[in-house]
Amino acid sequence: MDYSAILSALSKASAFDLYRLRCAIDRQLADPAWVMAVRLRMNVGMRIAFFDSRDNVMREGVIIEFRRKHIVVEVAPRQHWLVDYAAINLDGADADIRERPQQGLGRHEVHVGDVVGFQDRYGRSHRGEISKLNDKTVTIMEGHTRWRVGYNLLHRLIEG
Repeated sequence: MDYSAILSALSKASAFDLYRLRCAIDRQLADPAWVMAVRLRMNVGMRIAFFDSRDNVMREGVIIEFRRKHIVVEVAPRQHWLVDYAAINLDGADADIRERPQQGLGRHEVHVGDVVGFQDRYGRSHRGEISKLNDKTVTIMEGHTRWRVGYNLLHRLIEG
């Protein structure tokens, strides 16, 4: 699925249109037949990949338990997460969304833990690791210094 094209089309939609679409998607995802179809493809102890929407990154874990709307996944020893059935990537689909903004990086092109570069208002170059994704900015840690930087000011770093 071409997520970039979908995001481009959605950028032209009104808030009401987006809300109605979200309601329709939520209703579709809550359909017990759909949930059962996904659940039948998995078993306890199976290693899965799932999308963590908070950090905008794919994670892996082992299925511990099935529940009605979620599964319990062990992502680290003694660290269990509740994961929506819809977040599970059973088919190995590419989860990256590649936006093509005029400059900088898009909200869906970066993940927590990525190392990126930017210039401050005085033109000095900085590099740091993304620690949090916000609506309009990212929080970047450069050593012990915390920066809040707009997506349009970020650039990828190429290690040489």
